[in-house]
Amino acid sequence: SRLPLSDRSAPSPAWPSFPRSAFPLRLGALGEAMSEACVDKLPAAERKRLKKEAEAKKRDEERAQKKAEQAAKQEASGKKADNLEDLDPSKYRENRMAMVKALKDPYPHKWPVNASIPALIEKYKDMPPQTTEEGNEVIIAGRVRNKRAQGANLIFYDLVADGSKIQIMCQGQNHQVGDFKESHGVINRGDIVGVRGFIGKSKTGELSVFPREVRLLTACLHMLPKEHQGLKDLEVRFRKRYLDLIMNDDVRNVFYTRSKIVNFIRHYLDSRGFLEVETPMMNMIPGGATAKPFVTHHNELDMELFMRVAPELYLKMLVVGGLDRVYEIGRNFRNEGMDLTHNPEFTACEFYMAYADYNDLMDISEELISSMVLNIKGSYKVQYHPDGPDGDPIEIDFTPPWPRISMVEEIEKKLGKKLNRDFTSEASREELDAEVARLGIECPPPRSVARLLDKLCGHFIEDHLVNPTFVTEHPQVMSPLAKWHRSKEGLTERFELFVNTKEICNAYTELNDPERQMQCFMGQAAAKEAGDDEAQGVDTDFVTALEHGLPPTGGWGCGIDRLTMFLSDKNSIREVILFPAMKPLGK
Repeated sequence: SRLPLSDRSAPSPAWPSFPRSAFPLRLGALGEAMSEACVDKLPAAERKRLKKEAEAKKRDEERAQKKAEQAAKQEASGKKADNLEDLDPSKYRENRMAMVKALKDPYPHKWPVNASIPALIEKYKDMPPQTTEEGNEVIIAGRVRNKRAQGANLIFYDLVADGSKIQIMCQGQNHQVGDFKESHGVINRGDIVGVRGFIGKSKTGELSVFPREVRLLTACLHMLPKEHQGLKDLEVRFRKRYLDLIMNDDVRNVFYTRSKIVNFIRHYLDSRGFLEVETPMMNMIPGGATAKPFVTHHNELDMELFMRVAPELYLKMLVVGGLDRVYEIGRNFRNEGMDLTHNPEFTACEFYMAYADYNDLMDISEELISSMVLNIKGSYKVQYHPDGPDGDPIEIDFTPPWPRISMVEEIEKKLGKKLNRDFTSEASREELDAEVARLGIECPPPRSVARLLDKLCGHFIEDHLVNPTFVTEHPQVMSPLAKWHRSKEGLTERFELFVNTKEICNAYTELNDPERQMQCFMGQAAAKEAGDDEAQGVDTDFVTALEHGLPPTGGWGCGIDRLTMFLSDKNSIREVILFPAMKPLGK
């Protein structure tokens, strides 16, 4: 696979994780002392976050108490709340649903928009204050972010669409369609409305639309979080991404950045003669990567199938067929753990280039990614917060060329000794096992040569890389689909690209000897028998394809999600996936 070897365990946290229930609001003296001691062990950023949460919770409780007192007074006096948002959320929804049912046409089929809010802002940004263009009718639509009234005949809305906001200044003398009070009485914060009127600027110089008609297009039946409070709860944000996008403007920018990354890669490859293709997502054999697959069942054929862990084998079959340059951007699925950099389904790009080797692919990686960073960020250097927005930033410099480190040679340098390079032998495994144990590195069973080497590489190399760096020449036992090194016995012509300790690219000169490929498959089968449920199976159809002749080929893969994390300054993969995998509520 072109993506990370997913058998790496997530690093152990640097501090203990405590459930919120560990910090009750009211404790005895002993409990309070224990709680404070636990908090004192946390990093400064985490203590700051917990303090903010506690303060916010206290403010919310005080507001809720005031609202309850106001509601009780109103109920006792027989009065109704003047502001809908003073109601309990469930009562608010009931009230809104009743309002919708009372409307003649609560869900219009169309609204003839003729302008976008960003285009209006750009076109009229230099308009002088207190001027209007009454002869130029504009028709826009969007979501009401805020509503405020100044008397019976003047209402202001903040209307949001396409990531931009514009003021709607509703004056009774301009209103032409329907009753002014009735039209605006049904509109509340969160609703989607259509506005027909003319553009102008207020006395304060704020660009505004002065409507002749305002129409409710779709009512929001739920009370949105208050704008000054915002939406910060991560669970709510990820489970209700639509609400996250409504409330948090910066979230939209993350996914625009993600789209720019995909489009840049696509344009780069298309302009160099690559053909974009699609390959199956359900396979009879889970091949192309060292990863545990998801299993599904085909009812008609009554057979077990596997969601693909990588498209690699199919893409190389296409190169055998004469499509010398092919690529695919799509989803892969791996039945593994979830953490800050892993999601069970993720997006990757893989390309295969006939008559190229891993040296060519390193040059392409430098050119592609460095030019992408410069194009999107305007500089080769980017600021990144690895511990979240409240942590200290680091600078990542994507300026090419990037360092190239030979994996085994660097491990030997750090160990101060030469390793047994016969990595297929038990003696080599025992030597590596002893070194891992001596260093106190955790490696759960099976403690195979590949897994032990991977742990040593993480300990000595990967965990210390910040700027883009190529880690090269992996042993053959770690790379069953890579071609043997032309001058270094037991190694392969492979590299992984790391940024801030995380792998974002994986590439190699492809193994095109069918006999050696079958031997590597059999080695993987033996590892699976020994208990490694991430080892690959034996794909005889792929070996048969190789027997028809795969030209010398270089293959490359990149994780789109991780790349987006670095270019949008997010330290969690869930921030850059619109609908990330989540645990069921209550578990």
